Amino acid sequence: MARLTLSALERASQDPAIWRQPEVHHAVLISGLTVMVNAMAHLQADLESTSG
Repeated sequence: MARLTLSALERASQDPAIWRQPEVHHAVLISGLTVMVNAMAHLQADLESTSG
């Protein structure tokens, strides 16, 4: 997933018109949500292990 995101960002930096494609918006949104959910899961696990 990270490689795909980096590849998309590299393409975007070379071609600003890419941001007009809805697929790019979806990919950025899904990647961002995935990172957020994973970070929250790690935070939840840390909170549970310190409260015990």
